[in-house]
Amino acid sequence: MRLSEQRSSMLHGVLLMALFSCAAFYVGDMNWVKALSLSPMVVGIVLGMLYANSLRNNLPDTWVPGISFCSKRILRLGIILYGFKLSFQDVMQVGIPAIVIDAIVVGVTIGLGIIIGKLLKMDRSIALLTSCGSAICGAAAVMGVDGAIRPKPYKTAVAVATVVIFGTLSMFLYPILYRCGIFNLSPDEMGIFTGSTIHEVAHVVGAGNAMGTAVSNTAIIVKMIRVMMLVPVLLVVAFFVARGVRSRGGGAQKSTITIPWFALLFLVVIGFNSLSLLPSNAVSLINTFDTFLLTMAMTALGAETSIDKFKKAGFKPFVLAAVLYGWLIVGGYLMAKYLSPILQ
Repeated sequence: MRLSEQRSSMLHGVLLMALFSCAAFYVGDMNWVKALSLSPMVVGIVLGMLYANSLRNNLPDTWVPGISFCSKRILRLGIILYGFKLSFQDVMQVGIPAIVIDAIVVGVTIGLGIIIGKLLKMDRSIALLTSCGSAICGAAAVMGVDGAIRPKPYKTAVAVATVVIFGTLSMFLYPILYRCGIFNLSPDEMGIFTGSTIHEVAHVVGAGNAMGTAVSNTAIIVKMIRVMMLVPVLLVVAFFVARGVRSRGGGAQKSTITIPWFALLFLVVIGFNSLSLLPSNAVSLINTFDTFLLTMAMTALGAETSIDKFKKAGFKPFVLAAVLYGWLIVGGYLMAKYLSPILQ
Protein backbone atom coordinates (compact mmCIF):
# COMPACT_ATOMS: atom_id res chain seq x y z
CA MET A 1 0.00 0.00 0.00
CA ARG A 2 2.79 2.38 0.94
CA LEU A 3 4.65 1.65 -2.31
CA SER A 4 1.48 2.43 -4.27
CA GLU A 5 1.16 5.78 -2.46
CA GLN A 6 4.79 6.61 -3.26
CA ARG A 7 4.24 5.88 -6.95
CA SER A 8 1.08 7.98 -6.92
CA SER A 9 2.94 10.90 -5.34
CA MET A 10 5.75 10.56 -7.89
CA LEU A 11 3.18 10.53 -10.67
CA HIS A 12 1.83 13.86 -9.40
CA GLY A 13 5.28 15.41 -9.82
CA VAL A 14 5.67 13.93 -13.32
CA LEU A 15 2.22 15.17 -14.39
CA LEU A 16 3.04 18.63 -13.06
CA MET A 17 6.14 18.77 -15.28
CA ALA A 18 4.06 17.45 -18.20
CA LEU A 19 1.56 20.29 -17.73
CA PHE A 20 4.37 22.83 -17.66
CA SER A 21 5.76 21.26 -20.84
CA CYS A 22 2.38 21.63 -22.55
CA ALA A 23 2.45 25.30 -21.57
CA ALA A 24 6.02 25.56 -22.93
CA PHE A 25 4.87 24.15 -26.29
CA TYR A 26 2.00 26.65 -26.36
CA VAL A 27 4.28 29.59 -25.59
CA GLY A 28 6.91 28.26 -28.00
CA ASP A 29 4.33 28.36 -30.79
CA MET A 30 3.83 32.11 -30.41
CA ASN A 31 5.18 34.18 -33.29
CA TRP A 32 7.54 36.33 -31.22
CA VAL A 33 9.07 33.23 -29.61
CA LYS A 34 9.49 31.59 -33.02
CA ALA A 35 11.17 34.77 -34.27
CA LEU A 36 13.80 34.31 -31.55
CA SER A 37 14.18 30.61 -32.46
CA LEU A 38 13.67 29.67 -28.83
CA SER A 39 12.80 25.99 -28.57
CA PRO A 40 10.14 24.64 -26.15
CA MET A 41 13.06 23.29 -24.08
CA VAL A 42 14.33 26.80 -23.40
CA VAL A 43 10.80 28.04 -22.65
CA GLY A 44 10.36 25.06 -20.32
CA ILE A 45 13.41 25.83 -18.20
CA VAL A 46 12.27 29.47 -17.90
CA LEU A 47 8.80 28.38 -16.76
CA GLY A 48 10.36 25.94 -14.31
CA MET A 49 12.58 28.64 -12.84
CA LEU A 50 9.63 31.03 -12.53
CA TYR A 51 7.80 28.30 -10.63
CA ALA A 52 10.82 27.54 -8.44
CA ASN A 53 11.01 31.17 -7.35
CA SER A 54 7.29 31.66 -6.72
CA LEU A 55 4.99 28.73 -5.91
CA ARG A 56 7.54 25.95 -5.28
CA ASN A 57 7.22 26.22 -1.48
CA ASN A 58 3.58 25.18 -1.79
CA LEU A 59 4.51 21.92 -3.49
CA PRO A 60 4.00 18.78 -1.33
CA ASP A 61 7.32 17.12 -0.50
CA THR A 62 5.99 13.82 -1.81
CA TRP A 63 5.87 15.29 -5.34
CA VAL A 64 9.60 16.10 -5.41
CA PRO A 65 10.71 12.56 -6.46
CA GLY A 66 8.55 12.93 -9.58
CA ILE A 67 10.37 16.12 -10.54
CA SER A 68 13.71 14.40 -9.90
CA PHE A 69 12.56 11.49 -12.08
CA CYS A 70 11.94 13.91 -14.96
CA SER A 71 15.33 15.61 -14.59
CA LYS A 72 17.17 12.25 -14.65
CA ARG A 73 15.37 9.26 -16.17
CA ILE A 74 13.19 11.09 -18.67
CA LEU A 75 16.21 13.22 -19.58
CA ARG A 76 18.20 10.16 -20.62
CA LEU A 77 15.32 8.73 -22.63
CA GLY A 78 15.08 12.09 -24.41
CA ILE A 79 18.79 12.03 -25.26
CA ILE A 80 18.45 8.51 -26.71
CA LEU A 81 15.51 9.46 -28.94
CA TYR A 82 17.39 12.59 -30.04
CA GLY A 83 19.26 10.21 -32.33
CA PHE A 84 16.26 10.17 -34.68
CA LYS A 85 17.24 13.70 -35.74
CA LEU A 86 20.56 12.39 -37.09
CA SER A 87 21.91 9.95 -39.64
CA PHE A 88 25.34 8.85 -40.83
CA GLN A 89 24.37 9.99 -44.33
CA ASP A 90 24.66 13.55 -43.01
CA VAL A 91 28.35 12.97 -42.42
CA MET A 92 28.92 11.85 -45.99
CA GLN A 93 27.29 14.97 -47.44
CA VAL A 94 29.73 17.55 -46.09
CA GLY A 95 32.96 15.55 -46.17
CA ILE A 96 36.28 15.80 -44.38
CA PRO A 97 36.54 19.60 -43.80
CA ALA A 98 33.43 19.77 -41.63
CA ILE A 99 34.35 16.66 -39.63
CA VAL A 100 37.89 17.88 -38.92
CA ILE A 101 36.81 21.42 -38.00
CA ASP A 102 33.99 20.08 -35.78
CA ALA A 103 36.46 17.79 -34.00
CA ILE A 104 38.92 20.65 -33.42
CA VAL A 105 36.15 22.95 -32.15
CA VAL A 106 34.82 20.34 -29.72
CA GLY A 107 38.23 19.27 -28.41
CA VAL A 108 39.73 22.75 -28.03
CA THR A 109 36.58 24.30 -26.53
CA ILE A 110 36.26 21.65 -23.83
CA GLY A 111 39.98 21.70 -23.04
CA LEU A 112 40.10 25.49 -22.98
CA GLY A 113 37.00 25.62 -20.81
CA ILE A 114 38.47 23.25 -18.23
CA ILE A 115 41.73 25.25 -18.09
CA ILE A 116 39.96 28.61 -17.76
CA GLY A 117 37.63 27.11 -15.17
CA LYS A 118 40.64 26.17 -13.06
CA LEU A 119 42.15 29.65 -13.48
CA LEU A 120 38.86 31.21 -12.37
CA LYS A 121 38.67 28.70 -9.48
CA MET A 122 35.21 27.68 -10.62
CA ASP A 123 33.12 24.74 -9.55
CA ARG A 124 34.43 21.86 -11.71
CA SER A 125 30.99 20.56 -12.63
CA ILE A 126 29.73 23.95 -13.83
CA ALA A 127 32.94 24.51 -15.82
CA LEU A 128 32.63 21.12 -17.53
CA LEU A 129 28.91 21.55 -18.26
CA THR A 130 29.41 25.06 -19.66
CA SER A 131 32.36 23.94 -21.79
CA CYS A 132 30.50 20.95 -23.25
CA GLY A 133 27.41 23.06 -23.93
CA SER A 134 29.52 25.60 -25.82
CA ALA A 135 31.49 22.89 -27.63
CA ILE A 136 28.78 20.53 -28.84
CA CYS A 137 25.07 21.36 -28.97
CA GLY A 138 24.02 23.74 -26.22
CA ALA A 139 21.37 22.61 -23.78
CA ALA A 140 21.18 19.05 -25.15
CA ALA A 141 24.92 18.56 -24.53
CA VAL A 142 24.66 20.06 -21.05
CA MET A 143 21.87 17.61 -20.24
CA GLY A 144 23.84 14.71 -21.71
CA VAL A 145 26.87 15.46 -19.54
CA ASP A 146 24.49 15.98 -16.60
CA GLY A 147 23.41 12.38 -17.05
CA ALA A 148 27.04 11.22 -16.94
CA ILE A 149 28.33 13.23 -13.95
CA ARG A 150 25.06 13.84 -12.05
CA PRO A 151 25.70 17.31 -10.60
CA LYS A 152 23.22 19.31 -8.53
CA PRO A 153 20.33 20.54 -10.73
CA TYR A 154 21.09 24.24 -10.27
CA LYS A 155 24.58 23.74 -11.76
CA THR A 156 23.04 22.32 -14.90
CA ALA A 157 20.56 25.20 -15.10
CA VAL A 158 23.37 27.77 -14.80
CA ALA A 159 25.27 26.11 -17.65
CA VAL A 160 22.14 25.98 -19.81
CA ALA A 161 21.54 29.70 -19.18
CA THR A 162 25.01 30.61 -20.47
CA VAL A 163 24.74 28.66 -23.72
CA VAL A 164 21.22 29.95 -24.40
CA ILE A 165 22.36 33.58 -23.98
CA PHE A 166 25.35 33.30 -26.32
CA GLY A 167 23.56 31.03 -28.78
CA THR A 168 20.74 33.56 -29.10
CA LEU A 169 23.28 36.37 -29.60
CA SER A 170 24.95 34.38 -32.40
CA MET A 171 21.67 33.88 -34.19
CA PHE A 172 21.37 37.64 -34.72
CA LEU A 173 25.08 38.53 -34.92
CA TYR A 174 26.22 36.05 -37.59
CA PRO A 175 23.72 37.09 -40.31
CA ILE A 176 24.42 40.80 -39.70
CA LEU A 177 28.20 40.38 -39.96
CA TYR A 178 27.82 38.10 -42.99
CA ARG A 179 25.57 40.55 -44.83
CA CYS A 180 27.93 43.43 -44.00
CA GLY A 181 30.87 41.54 -45.45
CA ILE A 182 32.77 41.35 -42.15
CA PHE A 183 32.53 37.57 -42.32
CA ASN A 184 34.18 37.34 -45.74
CA LEU A 185 33.34 33.71 -46.50
CA SER A 186 31.75 31.75 -49.34
CA PRO A 187 28.30 30.22 -48.63
CA ASP A 188 29.84 26.78 -47.99
CA GLU A 189 32.51 28.23 -45.70
CA MET A 190 29.92 30.30 -43.86
CA GLY A 191 27.81 27.17 -43.44
CA ILE A 192 30.76 25.32 -41.91
CA PHE A 193 31.55 28.29 -39.67
CA THR A 194 27.93 28.62 -38.51
CA GLY A 195 27.35 24.92 -37.89
CA SER A 196 30.63 24.38 -36.07
CA THR A 197 30.41 27.35 -33.69
CA ILE A 198 26.80 28.29 -32.82
CA HIS A 199 25.55 26.57 -29.67
CA GLU A 200 21.96 25.37 -30.19
CA VAL A 201 20.56 23.46 -33.17
CA ALA A 202 17.58 25.85 -33.19
CA HIS A 203 19.92 28.84 -33.32
CA VAL A 204 21.87 27.32 -36.22
CA VAL A 205 18.59 26.88 -38.10
CA GLY A 206 17.56 30.47 -37.35
CA ALA A 207 20.92 31.97 -38.33
CA GLY A 208 21.23 29.78 -41.42
CA ASN A 209 17.78 30.67 -42.73
CA ALA A 210 18.63 34.37 -42.36
CA MET A 211 21.69 33.90 -44.60
CA GLY A 212 20.10 31.85 -47.38
CA THR A 213 19.54 28.23 -48.35
CA ALA A 214 23.14 27.61 -49.48
CA VAL A 215 24.46 28.57 -46.04
CA SER A 216 21.61 26.94 -44.11
CA ASN A 217 21.85 23.47 -45.67
CA THR A 218 25.57 23.14 -44.95
CA ALA A 219 25.27 24.69 -41.48
CA ILE A 220 22.59 22.26 -40.32
CA ILE A 221 24.50 19.18 -41.52
CA VAL A 222 27.74 20.40 -39.91
CA LYS A 223 25.82 21.00 -36.69
CA MET A 224 24.37 17.48 -36.76
CA ILE A 225 27.88 16.03 -37.07
CA ARG A 226 28.86 18.11 -34.05
CA VAL A 227 25.91 16.68 -32.12
CA MET A 228 27.14 13.13 -32.88
CA MET A 229 30.37 13.97 -31.09
CA LEU A 230 28.41 13.99 -27.84
CA VAL A 231 28.85 10.21 -27.66
CA PRO A 232 32.69 10.05 -27.51
CA VAL A 233 32.72 13.08 -25.21
CA LEU A 234 30.39 11.33 -22.75
CA LEU A 235 32.56 8.19 -22.82
CA VAL A 236 35.68 10.26 -22.09
CA VAL A 237 33.87 12.13 -19.30
CA ALA A 238 32.78 8.82 -17.76
CA PHE A 239 36.39 7.59 -17.85
CA PHE A 240 37.77 10.68 -16.10
CA VAL A 241 34.96 10.69 -13.53
CA ALA A 242 35.85 7.10 -12.61
CA ARG A 243 39.57 7.95 -12.49
CA GLY A 244 38.80 10.92 -10.24
CA VAL A 245 36.95 8.66 -7.82
CA ARG A 246 39.89 6.26 -7.81
CA SER A 247 42.45 9.04 -7.21
CA ARG A 248 40.45 10.26 -4.21
CA GLY A 249 40.85 6.86 -2.61
CA GLY A 250 37.53 5.26 -3.56
CA GLY A 251 37.26 1.52 -3.23
CA ALA A 252 37.80 -0.84 -6.13
CA GLN A 253 34.07 -1.18 -6.67
CA LYS A 254 33.53 2.58 -6.79
CA SER A 255 36.45 3.23 -9.13
CA THR A 256 35.08 1.13 -12.01
CA ILE A 257 34.14 3.09 -15.13
CA THR A 258 30.40 3.64 -15.43
CA ILE A 259 29.56 3.66 -19.13
CA PRO A 260 26.75 6.14 -19.87
CA TRP A 261 24.43 3.59 -21.47
CA PHE A 262 22.14 6.27 -22.83
CA ALA A 263 25.04 7.61 -24.95
CA LEU A 264 25.58 4.20 -26.53
CA LEU A 265 21.85 3.79 -27.18
CA PHE A 266 21.88 7.30 -28.69
CA LEU A 267 24.49 6.03 -31.17
CA VAL A 268 22.43 2.88 -31.85
CA VAL A 269 19.37 5.01 -32.62
CA ILE A 270 21.42 7.13 -35.06
CA GLY A 271 22.49 3.92 -36.81
CA PHE A 272 18.90 2.66 -36.95
CA ASN A 273 17.68 5.99 -38.31
CA SER A 274 20.39 5.86 -40.99
CA LEU A 275 18.73 2.73 -42.42
CA SER A 276 15.51 4.71 -43.14
CA LEU A 277 13.33 1.81 -42.00
CA LEU A 278 10.63 4.07 -40.56
CA PRO A 279 8.38 6.34 -42.65
CA SER A 280 9.10 10.06 -42.40
CA ASN A 281 5.79 10.70 -40.62
CA ALA A 282 6.73 8.24 -37.87
CA VAL A 283 10.17 9.83 -37.44
CA SER A 284 8.56 13.28 -37.26
CA LEU A 285 6.17 12.05 -34.56
CA ILE A 286 9.06 10.54 -32.57
CA ASN A 287 11.01 13.81 -32.83
CA THR A 288 8.02 15.79 -31.54
CA PHE A 289 7.59 13.34 -28.64
CA ASP A 290 11.32 13.56 -27.93
CA THR A 291 11.18 17.36 -27.81
CA PHE A 292 8.34 17.02 -25.29
CA LEU A 293 10.41 14.64 -23.11
CA LEU A 294 13.42 16.96 -23.19
CA THR A 295 11.14 19.89 -22.37
CA MET A 296 9.88 18.00 -19.31
CA ALA A 297 13.49 17.39 -18.25
CA MET A 298 14.45 21.04 -18.75
CA THR A 299 11.36 22.20 -16.86
CA ALA A 300 12.26 19.89 -13.98
CA LEU A 301 15.80 21.33 -13.90
CA GLY A 302 14.32 24.82 -13.82
CA ALA A 303 11.91 23.82 -11.04
CA GLU A 304 14.91 22.91 -8.87
CA THR A 305 16.77 26.18 -9.53
CA SER A 306 16.15 29.24 -7.40
CA ILE A 307 17.68 32.71 -7.73
CA ASP A 308 19.73 32.01 -4.60
CA LYS A 309 21.44 29.13 -6.39
CA PHE A 310 22.28 31.40 -9.33
CA LYS A 311 23.81 33.84 -6.87
CA LYS A 312 25.76 30.97 -5.34
CA ALA A 313 27.22 30.11 -8.77
CA GLY A 314 28.25 33.77 -9.27
CA PHE A 315 29.34 35.51 -12.47
CA LYS A 316 32.24 33.17 -13.28
CA PRO A 317 30.21 30.76 -15.46
CA PHE A 318 29.19 33.68 -17.67
CA VAL A 319 32.81 34.89 -17.86
CA LEU A 320 33.85 31.40 -18.93
CA ALA A 321 31.06 31.21 -21.52
CA ALA A 322 32.04 34.65 -22.89
CA VAL A 323 35.70 33.65 -23.30
CA LEU A 324 34.70 30.41 -25.04
CA TYR A 325 32.35 32.40 -27.27
CA GLY A 326 35.24 34.63 -28.32
CA TRP A 327 37.31 31.56 -29.19
CA LEU A 328 34.44 30.04 -31.20
CA ILE A 329 34.03 33.17 -33.31
CA VAL A 330 37.73 33.86 -33.96
CA GLY A 331 38.96 30.27 -34.14
CA GLY A 332 35.94 29.04 -36.09
CA TYR A 333 36.21 31.86 -38.63
CA LEU A 334 39.93 31.28 -39.25
CA MET A 335 39.43 27.53 -39.69
CA ALA A 336 36.49 27.99 -42.06
CA LYS A 337 38.41 30.51 -44.17
CA TYR A 338 41.89 28.98 -44.25
CA LEU A 339 41.73 25.33 -43.10
CA SER A 340 38.55 24.31 -44.93
CA PRO A 341 39.94 24.99 -48.47
CA ILE A 342 43.10 23.01 -47.67
CA LEU A 343 41.04 19.97 -46.60
CA GLN A 344 38.80 20.00 -49.68
